[in-house]
Amino acid sequence: MRSIRRRVLAAVAVVATTAALAACANEPAGPGLASSSSNTGASGGSGGQSAAAADPTLPRRLADAVSGDDAVTHLQALERIADENDGNRAVGTPGYDASVEYVAGALRQAGYEVQTPSFDVRTFSVQDQRLTVGGTAVESSVLGFSPATAPGGLTAPLFVVPQDATSGCETADFAGMPRGAIAVVLRGTCPFGQKSQLAGQAGAAGVVVVNTDDTPLSATLGDTQGVVPSTSVTRSAGQTLVGRNGAQATLLLATTLQQQTSRNVVAQTTTGDPNRVVMAGAHLDSVPEGAGINDNGSGSAALLEIAQKLGAAPPAGQSVRFAWWGAEEIGLVGSTKYVESLSDADKKKIATYLNFDMVGSPNAGYLAYDGDNSDDEGAGPGPAGSDVVEKVLVDGLGSVGVRAEGTDFDGRSDYGPFIEAGIPAGGLFTGAEERKTPEQAQAWGGQAGQPYDPCYHTECDRLTNVDRTAFDRNIDAMALGIGRFAVSLDGIPAR
Repeated sequence: MRSIRRRVLAAVAVVATTAALAACANEPAGPGLASSSSNTGASGGSGGQSAAAADPTLPRRLADAVSGDDAVTHLQALERIADENDGNRAVGTPGYDASVEYVAGALRQAGYEVQTPSFDVRTFSVQDQRLTVGGTAVESSVLGFSPATAPGGLTAPLFVVPQDATSGCETADFAGMPRGAIAVVLRGTCPFGQKSQLAGQAGAAGVVVVNTDDTPLSATLGDTQGVVPSTSVTRSAGQTLVGRNGAQATLLLATTLQQQTSRNVVAQTTTGDPNRVVMAGAHLDSVPEGAGINDNGSGSAALLEIAQKLGAAPPAGQSVRFAWWGAEEIGLVGSTKYVESLSDADKKKIATYLNFDMVGSPNAGYLAYDGDNSDDEGAGPGPAGSDVVEKVLVDGLGSVGVRAEGTDFDGRSDYGPFIEAGIPAGGLFTGAEERKTPEQAQAWGGQAGQPYDPCYHTECDRLTNVDRTAFDRNIDAMALGIGRFAVSLDGIPAR
């Protein structure tokens, strides 16, 4: 799950490489939920199983088949991969490549033909970062894909932008700023890249973003053009800066950008209508700071468990396509390039997309993306049919005794490019750095006033950070949702 409030894409150049790896057709299929009917065998790419042959009991049977214990074995494997590869599974690292091979291998053993389409991605590394104000060092965290400063840094007066709801999101916010100043803006409302871009257009030489709490900010500027060297500070440090408007500050950022090739993992059932595809995805990469076992080992492991138990040839009316995305943490890159690689006709074949990012947070919320915008907050509703996706997933959590709340389509995960393509979407989420309200704690348990995941984007995001109860409940709800749409697209409009 990316740590920005709205979607910001990392700069990418897609490699149009969509050829599959070897099908491994001679491997035995996993158990799955294949029907004993002669009509449910693999049919190749020309037809698949008819909707009439779909088994209406599939959703319940799939939910009964999936196991939290079995999914935990995937979490253990991902943690082991991170431990063997410098502690993380970030894109562009051996840890991510090993994660791809693990998921692809498990799918092949379950009888799937697996593709690993590749894409080029711009990666980012930091050699040095320093911020001093009036000669005093201030702890800071560089924003991903920030340009470097000159080797000696830049020294300029601070200019405190009005600390309101649109801080740094409008050109007018920078009125009166001396040219070459370092702008201090509050986090929120618009993407970090937009704040940096507008500051640069107004003449700022650098930007400092003040976080809304006292945790370090892990965030990215993405591919926004015209940005300036940008870093961030905690709320308490930011309050000090706000009180020193006009003070001389020095910002030094030594950063490097590189072009690398990465991969997604994609597998589709051989049964069901291939012209009406139910797609479910989870990002597979972690941040460089840690193993990423909740973010997003939890979604990846849960989805892999469901794919294995569903099997490659289930009695379904629609084909089911599973995807594990790369480079989500630096801008939804893998999912975006995948959607962009599809023809308009192939996009229309995707009936709906379900996204699962962080489904085991230790102070868990039970959140479903607000497809109908019933909360009337933030982004509007998703494409037509997203309301149905939300209801199905909410009902799935209800079946395990949990009353879910809506959460905004704020563009922070891989549903973003599907929504932009007009594809109905939804998903489940147990929360990241936001804090649980007293009302939520009363309804769901846990600690009010504390983050849903205090280890979000940090070294402590390990297996011990995953709440097993939340993980198990979400796996069941995911299975019910995927199974429901596999047998029936009632309420999902044709496009």
